[in-house]
Amino acid sequence: MLFAVIVVVLIAGLGRISGLLPSLGNPFSTQSVDRSQPTLLEAIKDLSEYRAATGQFQVVLDVEEDTPFVPSFVKGERTVFLAGGTVDASVDFTRIARGEIDVSDDGESVTVRLPPARLSPPRIDPERSYVVSRNRGLLDRAASVFADNPTGERELYLLAQEKLAAAAADSDLVERAQDNTRDMLESMLGSLGFDEVEVVFERNPAI
Repeated sequence: MLFAVIVVVLIAGLGRISGLLPSLGNPFSTQSVDRSQPTLLEAIKDLSEYRAATGQFQVVLDVEEDTPFVPSFVKGERTVFLAGGTVDASVDFTRIARGEIDVSDDGESVTVRLPPARLSPPRIDPERSYVVSRNRGLLDRAASVFADNPTGERELYLLAQEKLAAAAADSDLVERAQDNTRDMLESMLGSLGFDEVEVVFERNPAI
């Protein structure tokens, strides 16, 4: 017991001394050590798409899980989640890269045929997404104490992705991307000496 008291006194004394002598530093201070493994490059893909437009979306999820015939204050959970993210609309330029464009015999006009713009999967921004409120019943609160991750939000992120994808599909993002692509190609090919530039987007077979 006496030995333990002596050790505590010595540690406290060294702490005060190190505070008085900054040049010596605190021998009991903690430091963070990064032992992460090196980042591995799994694959490299040549980009052949033109990202012509990006839409920013936001959705408020209000998800409630309840048990029939059981009051919500006993068992149940309601979560309000604010999610923000982006969706890109891109145009495949593979045909242009292969030289599949139609140039008139006199070299004054050119026609470029492209597939329709397509939407990328939504990307949820963690800095713009967070739980606004979460209310649990008594039983759910008790169970969350023993859960590995009681505040896990994976299902909310997945649901937010579905909502953002649907909103992007209902928006004019595809049309905006095609207009931007047309303007860019007309400007670029016009600067190369073509008097007439026609950009044709093929109809999506699914439509």
